[in-house]
Amino acid sequence: MSIARLRAVAGENWVDNAPVAQWTTYRVGGTARYALMIPGPEELREWAKYLHDLECSWWIFGQGSNTLVADAGFDGVAIRMGEGFSHFEVVEKGDLVQVTVGPSMALPVLARRLADVGITGFEWAVGVPGSMGGATVMNAGGHGSDMAASVVSAEVLSLRDGTLRHVTREELDYGYRRSALGHDDLVCATTLALSKGSRDDAKRTLKEIVSWRREHQPGGSNAGSVFRNPDGHSAGALIEQCGLKGRRHGSAVVSEKHANFIQVDDHGSADDVYALMREVAVAVREQTGITLVSEIRLLGFEGER
Repeated sequence: MSIARLRAVAGENWVDNAPVAQWTTYRVGGTARYALMIPGPEELREWAKYLHDLECSWWIFGQGSNTLVADAGFDGVAIRMGEGFSHFEVVEKGDLVQVTVGPSMALPVLARRLADVGITGFEWAVGVPGSMGGATVMNAGGHGSDMAASVVSAEVLSLRDGTLRHVTREELDYGYRRSALGHDDLVCATTLALSKGSRDDAKRTLKEIVSWRREHQPGGSNAGSVFRNPDGHSAGALIEQCGLKGRRHGSAVVSEKHANFIQVDDHGSADDVYALMREVAVAVREQTGITLVSEIRLLGFEGER
């Protein structure tokens, strides 16, 4: 009965058979059986007792920069945090600064806002098209840094049992693109330790990062790096070494600019992206003996969680 109860209390924030392609950077894929937008902390507190009792699968969407939904759709609840979770608060402690950020805040937006007030240490995130919640869970990173370099703690709601807990940096147990948090842990806030510095230097660094990404990475509809870098290797270099740049499957193609990016044509197919991912992984394993692991969360595909 929790679906019926949650639908009733959520009102217009609940949608059946919701198109969720627009919640992903690929902009392709099918519908979710249900979708729930949680406007802010007040609603989260009110609805928590129903969320942890859901009798079907769920997935928490942020900016959708690492999510692909099958063309057949996702038979579960797609959950997204609303604008009430896009806040950030700055507390200065001498030359150090603690910044507490809501989970729906986009990383590039936060990086620019911090640079504007001379807070440094988060410039790397200007090129990462994700949200704070997802970045905290997966230890997002780039340009020589990652979330683990600055996270102090996180406030996390477990959809397994409805508990809200304070999780320290040590308890997060960060590794390469991973943490101790699971897909059913909903990050409500993340606290970062950063530094006071030069506004001009910070903005210069932002400009350099943006220029580098435009030069070295493709635009269009994609989800950034498709595969994690195996130990001691670059996934992109392995894919290029195997002659897979430009490989196409239907509406999906391995980027000519960066081999660890798969782009999809406008109005293309999520299933084409998935099929091409499998083709690339098989080819790399057969030619090099190395197994590539997806960075992209795959929803609704047979055999995938």
